[in-house]
Amino acid sequence: MHNQLTKFGYSVGQLAFGSITLATVTLASVYVHSHFAATAFAYLVVILLFSLMGSFIASSALSIFSVAALAYLFAPPTFSLQIDDPQDLLVLVAFLTASMVGTQLIRNVRRERETARDIAAKLRNSEADLRDREKRWRAIFEHNPVMYFMLDEAGTVLNVNTFGATQLGYGPEELVGLSVLKIFRDEDREVVRKCIGECLTNIGQSHTWDIEKVRKDGSALWVRENAKAMLWADDKPIVLIACEDITEQKRTVLALQRSEAHLAQAQELSHTGSFGWNVATGEVFWSRETFRLFQYDPETKPTPQFVIDRTHPEDKTSVQDTLNRALRGEHFEHEYRLLMPDGSIKYIHAVARATRTASGNIEFVGAATDVTTAKQTEQQLRRSEAYLVDAQQLSRTSTWSWDCNRRCFAYRSAEVSRLFGFDPDEPISLDAIRSRIHPDDLALQQEVQRQAIEQKTGNFEYDFRIRLPDGAIRYIHAIAHAVVGSDGSTVELIGTHMDVTEHHAARERLENTLAALRESEQRFRDYAETASDWLWETGPDHLLTQFLEHASAAGVVAKGVIGLPRREIARDVEEEPDKWRQHQATLDAHLPFRDLIYRTVNRHGCPTYVRTSGKPFFDGSGNFLGYRGVSTDITAMIRADQAEQELRKAQADLAHVTRLTALGELTASIAHEVNQPLTAIISNADACLGWLGRKTPDLPAARSSVEWIIEDAIRASEVIRRIRALAKKGEIEMVTIDINDVVKDAIALVTRELANHQVALRTELAPTLPAILADRVQLQQVIINLVMNGIEAMQTIGDRTRELVIQSSLDDMGRVQLSVTDCGIGIAEDDTNHILDPFYTTKASGLGMGLSICRSIVEAHGGRLSIVRKQGPGATFQFVLPLHEEAVS
Repeated sequence: MHNQLTKFGYSVGQLAFGSITLATVTLASVYVHSHFAATAFAYLVVILLFSLMGSFIASSALSIFSVAALAYLFAPPTFSLQIDDPQDLLVLVAFLTASMVGTQLIRNVRRERETARDIAAKLRNSEADLRDREKRWRAIFEHNPVMYFMLDEAGTVLNVNTFGATQLGYGPEELVGLSVLKIFRDEDREVVRKCIGECLTNIGQSHTWDIEKVRKDGSALWVRENAKAMLWADDKPIVLIACEDITEQKRTVLALQRSEAHLAQAQELSHTGSFGWNVATGEVFWSRETFRLFQYDPETKPTPQFVIDRTHPEDKTSVQDTLNRALRGEHFEHEYRLLMPDGSIKYIHAVARATRTASGNIEFVGAATDVTTAKQTEQQLRRSEAYLVDAQQLSRTSTWSWDCNRRCFAYRSAEVSRLFGFDPDEPISLDAIRSRIHPDDLALQQEVQRQAIEQKTGNFEYDFRIRLPDGAIRYIHAIAHAVVGSDGSTVELIGTHMDVTEHHAARERLENTLAALRESEQRFRDYAETASDWLWETGPDHLLTQFLEHASAAGVVAKGVIGLPRREIARDVEEEPDKWRQHQATLDAHLPFRDLIYRTVNRHGCPTYVRTSGKPFFDGSGNFLGYRGVSTDITAMIRADQAEQELRKAQADLAHVTRLTALGELTASIAHEVNQPLTAIISNADACLGWLGRKTPDLPAARSSVEWIIEDAIRASEVIRRIRALAKKGEIEMVTIDINDVVKDAIALVTRELANHQVALRTELAPTLPAILADRVQLQQVIINLVMNGIEAMQTIGDRTRELVIQSSLDDMGRVQLSVTDCGIGIAEDDTNHILDPFYTTKASGLGMGLSICRSIVEAHGGRLSIVRKQGPGATFQFVLPLHEEAVS
């Protein structure tokens, strides 16, 4: 009502103001004599303007007033309501129509504008209200203790509440735009894809699942997700997910499941099944292990009769008595046997406690344990106890128990006394036992025991020695562990003593053997690496199938040898047919061969000598598969042997010349040695003739003269033999000889030279020297040369006795040693290192070959010639020679 009055008053005011305006326009038009149409247009403008400002009623009234004014004041004749001019009438009608239509249109526009203004005001109010509601719901969404996720159909996070992001350790902005799969474990992502796919397939239906999410720090978060897909703008589907934290619940469930699994596993490991029995209802509960113990199907419902049916016939009465006592509510514990379907016997130990339920019924909770193994062990233990003493004695192992509080043995087997060398039947004290422990090991043993008492856990082992009264040493290995009392202290040590003397000796032998084996292995590895130039293998047809050549031997063998037999590789088959026929016979017999030497050509076409050895190999059935072996290029060795033979021939020729030279120098001595027996022969022959020319021939005396003649002839013949031997040129003849005999032969040839130069010879020959393998003539040459050098070195000596000493002995390495020592002028320091070199001499007329030849002869016999420094004047030359193998053995 108030609004209507307000509108009416507004319309009246507008009408009055409009009337005044029209009157003003009218007066102006009359004053200026305005044309009818112009006045009408001015009126129309005023009416339209007031239509925009006022109400429709006022505008309509102004239109009527305007028409009346036009018709009365401006249409000719003036001041009458009659309009004669049709054109003016048309203008008047058009004016009225335009004013009314314009006023109506403006009215409609104003109404629509007011309506729009009202709608806008309402919208503003609605928007503010919506913001308030959104703010409230956003607060609820953000802080609701439930995790909310909004996903698109690809699984990308469109929105997440603060609580949900915080629970995962993220900020909301960190998760928006990421794939939701990032917060799940790799192995669960396929499940998440499947669940989101089911939501998108069934739009509007809720889906629930439990799954584990991964926080930013890597920890786990179990949630129960409730998800629903719905259509969003542009009919695009989205998935809304609400997540409930069930981590603690899941942990409880998992802990319960784990506990149940551990219980079941513990029952299985301990062979103990649990059971429950309600006496009033007869209801029986068995765990899975109980079913296994009694070998019943777990799907069946157990009854007390099941126990009776499985009980051994001899134990059924006692089991039934136990069940009868249980019916009266008594606790029970008993053992009995089961007779299993396969005929085996099983021992069961059952224990149960009776309780009363809230309704007053008796209910038993108990456990049944399979003690078959314990029973069998107990029986075996009883049997083993009977053998323990003998076993300890045979194995030399003792057992003992040490009381830590009383500091004495609580138990000690008889073998302890035997190990320590005491009579088992006689009592022994702790001090007596400790007196037998080796002093170097006693402190260690006590320290180990002290540590075991303090540490309380684990076994401890130590070794010590026992020194018996006869001085023998025994090695003992001890193993023990500590027993802890109820107060946590060590109350006892229980252990064993084992006599490991033989093991110790065997271990030493084994270690020595292993060391020798390793050395041998390394030695043979070195042999394998250095003893050959290439390895080869042939097939059963003796054609080369493999050929491995060392880098150092590259180029030794010609190319293309694979697939060829050895006869085609060799180049001396026609020259030595017997060797190759024998080799082929060895191959046909599948026998090993060693050191076959043949000539071939290398890949450059040069002659090459090869030494090869091979061994046949067979498969598991004994079938011949071929040969494997090694080959070595011995071309250099063959050529070296040839050169050495030529060198030896030259040395032999030179030595022969030297001997002839020496014989020339010894001519006077040789003549004297030969003349002596010849003179004796002549004298004895004259004497023999005298004995025979008597009237009565003295035959015994004549016989003695003849015998003397024979002895002197032999003496002369021996001298000539020695001379011929020195003068003879021939091959070296290695024979077993005694070095002392060679010395005596040489002395016989130089005796005259010693006398002529007034040299006293002294020999110190060790008796029973072992034999050596040597050429007698060459050793005589060495000794004669050394003696003659010693004689020459003493020619200018006049202030002391000229003495030459020849000594034979064994050196520190067990070799035969011979030395020649003079007391002459000696050898200068500068000459010592070169005196044995060829063509080096200190004599004015010497060639410098004598000592060089002597050194060559000694070295050819495997020995060594050297100069020994001595105190006083003169020089000592000595040489050593290896023993003959027969003498060594």
